[in-house]
Amino acid sequence: MKSRYREFCKFEPSIPLFSQPWWLDAVIGKDNWDVTIVEEQGQMLASMPYTILRNYGFRISRQPPLTQTMGPWLKGASSGKNSKQLSQQKKLLSQLIEQMPQFDHIAHHWHCQQTNWLPFYWQGFTQTTRYTYVLENLDSTEDAWEKFDSSLQRQIRKAERNGLQVHHNLALNESLPLFRQTFTRQGQQLPYEAITVERLDQACKERNQRRIFTAQDPGGKNHAAVYLVWDKNSAYYLMGGSDPELRNSGAMSLCMWEAIKFASTVSQRFDFEGSMLEPVERYFRSFGATQV
Repeated sequence: MKSRYREFCKFEPSIPLFSQPWWLDAVIGKDNWDVTIVEEQGQMLASMPYTILRNYGFRISRQPPLTQTMGPWLKGASSGKNSKQLSQQKKLLSQLIEQMPQFDHIAHHWHCQQTNWLPFYWQGFTQTTRYTYVLENLDSTEDAWEKFDSSLQRQIRKAERNGLQVHHNLALNESLPLFRQTFTRQGQQLPYEAITVERLDQACKERNQRRIFTAQDPGGKNHAAVYLVWDKNSAYYLMGGSDPELRNSGAMSLCMWEAIKFASTVSQRFDFEGSMLEPVERYFRSFGATQV
């Protein structure tokens, strides 16, 4: 089943980036995930990858690090009446659930476009809602700029006036300390291991699906960095950080703006990846993005 899924993902562009086999291999390891699939006449209609981990003797399935969403994928909406489409969704989701092995605990983050979780409710699952912010249309970066809060526009102009330049050819080890410093400032540990980031970075580089935007001052000091990944459907702000002593330079906003402009050349939308922290939410909202 897993080998069929790997082959299928090579030809199905609607499979999300975070559910791609190569992504899961990088963030959790080839032997630590599996997938349930529903096929009909040789055509895959639904899939749902999941992790397989053991913790203190318990068998659990949880969201991998650096992975925004997972959950089920259903092939395009069926034609016909709404009742028929919902019936098809129920059938496919129920079949995915039936194939899942037994776990002591399961917790997955679903993509916002997958709104029907009713078959999971009937099987005893519970759900809560988390939010992200998305720039839905990247056709015009000029229009995107006009939607920014005026305070955000001033930050970006300030960074440019102070001679900050954004580079995208610096190595990962130039930005990792900035990511780590951001969590340290908040009294938290980096929620992912450096070796996992390096493994994922290599996988994304091989496929030309990542770019790091690092803001430097004229003296070569790194102020902030943004790590962007993408597929044809969406670009994602995956990681970011700034030097706590240089947070007022506007560098982070400048990096985000450069990432958005670049995203418009490779994808259709820009996803800020979400945060339930109030200060972070306020910052993402200032880009004029849509809450989903």
